[in-house]
Amino acid sequence: MSSTLYALAAIALWATLASLGTSLSHLPPFLLTGLALMIGSAMSWPLVLRNPRAWAVPARTLALGIYGLFGFHFLLFIALRLAPPVEANLVNYLWPLFMVVLAPVLLPRMSLRPLHVVAALLGFAGAAIAILGARGAASDGGSYWGFLPALGSAFIWASYSLWTQRVAAFPTSAIGLFGLVSGALSLLCHWLLEPAVALSTRDWLLVALCGLGPLGAAFFFWDLALKRGDARQIGILSYITPLASTALLLIVTGRPLSWSIALAAVLIISAAVMGTRAR
Repeated sequence: MSSTLYALAAIALWATLASLGTSLSHLPPFLLTGLALMIGSAMSWPLVLRNPRAWAVPARTLALGIYGLFGFHFLLFIALRLAPPVEANLVNYLWPLFMVVLAPVLLPRMSLRPLHVVAALLGFAGAAIAILGARGAASDGGSYWGFLPALGSAFIWASYSLWTQRVAAFPTSAIGLFGLVSGALSLLCHWLLEPAVALSTRDWLLVALCGLGPLGAAFFFWDLALKRGDARQIGILSYITPLASTALLLIVTGRPLSWSIALAAVLIISAAVMGTRAR
């Protein structure tokens, strides 16, 4: 399978994440994150049984994996509960733009050009339109707090993606270790901080789909794509994700495509593509 097909497979799976998270919004976020990540990690267990070195990574690399997988998904699920899900999903997809802006800060020999600044302003304009467009859907001002964890999740994924270029190369199978430890940490937090709940058969099915898809196979596909292809071309392909994700989320929530949502999506995606071409 070529790097492009690996990337498209990851994108297709990630497009379902917001919809699955919204369908499981009645579950405590730590519980949902923990179960899904544990299930996703199971894909690499057979490799570890055959070769225990498949999960041999430095402590720094493991900490980075926990930061990315645990931090990103937990904040995303929180955002989908506190804010209108379509707008929160769009704000979360500022992460490609954040990667452009943070690259000269987190990576050596990188600079910020004027086109990067224009792209940043355009992307944040899209986020502002998404937030303002949610005013009619919000029952009170409290729902606006949900955009803060959406921005936080975008920052975490962008910084995680950049920092993986500063650690020693690790095998794709180590993604399973990241998921396993992050999942265990999430379940511990659930036990300490959240009320116990009983999952229905439907809940278990959706959690399994979440774990096997966007919180499991997608990470392995994405890592394979980046290792085998041109990261710039693969990064541009990733901007298909917010379009597909938002369209699917509109279908699930039964909401029509409003002008504010459509305009925010166009601005954010345009800004991200512009940022990748400013080199």
